[in-house]
Amino acid sequence: MNQLYRLTSIAQIHEWLGLPPPLHPLISICQHTEEMQANYRDMSFVTELYMVSYKKDLCGSFNYGRQSYDFQQGTLIFTAPEQVISAVDTEFNDNSEGWTLLFHPDLIRPFELGRNIDKYTFFSYEVNEALHVSEAERNALFDLVKRIEHELQLNIDQHSHRLISSTLGLILDYCARFFDRQFCTRLHVNQDVVTKFESLLNQYYTNQHHLEHGIPTVAYCGKELGISPNYLSDLLKKETGKSTIELIHNHILDKAKTALLQDNIAVGQLAYDLGFEYPSHFSKLFKKLTGESPNSYRKAH
Repeated sequence: MNQLYRLTSIAQIHEWLGLPPPLHPLISICQHTEEMQANYRDMSFVTELYMVSYKKDLCGSFNYGRQSYDFQQGTLIFTAPEQVISAVDTEFNDNSEGWTLLFHPDLIRPFELGRNIDKYTFFSYEVNEALHVSEAERNALFDLVKRIEHELQLNIDQHSHRLISSTLGLILDYCARFFDRQFCTRLHVNQDVVTKFESLLNQYYTNQHHLEHGIPTVAYCGKELGISPNYLSDLLKKETGKSTIELIHNHILDKAKTALLQDNIAVGQLAYDLGFEYPSHFSKLFKKLTGESPNSYRKAH
């Protein structure tokens, strides 16, 4: 494995990439160059920053987490603080186009974006779940990036951070919109994931994994399907209207209802048989989903 470098500040990243000192300590926009690429070829690094990176006309592989993605087409990737990133066998051509927007969490903490940053779940997607944008979408994002660049060229005043944070929020809102478009235009792929997810839940209980590992988790389902947990939940929400955990709970509920009406099994034993560690957790979930306790459901039906 390559040596892992920790980069804690915008200034440190500029120095590492051979760039001039940044205009602002908490945010920077780096235009990609061949020299930059040479500085992080075959290296792994982790930062304390959020990163939005647009790349076009690149050849090679870019590893992020466990996955590898061939991004010969233009694409956007997103990383959050403490995520490990590595670039291997990647080449720029003379006309390569790209930019990377870096910002520190301290920049947005005082503003609405700081409170809502977790809603942009694509920051925890795997790189093979990246955003592919049309030319019009790319231009819309680049216009906003240029607004931030312009703001950074001005003297910092009492309005600067709020304006920059607002523009960052607009960029992320547009990216969320484009991800929605991407989900809609990949229906056949998404439906295949839904089918595999349903099959995974059935196999989990058929093979009695719940007796050893408990009820299936979102992380387990994502790992088995080769998809990051947040991407899986967002995809399932688009396709079914329910998140991964809601679908897992509904699957368990169906099995519980069948058992309650067909068997004389005690509720406590049923909870253990379904993979719950504590019967009270099962009863609480059952009542939350149906509005009645397991025993009341059995008597009423």
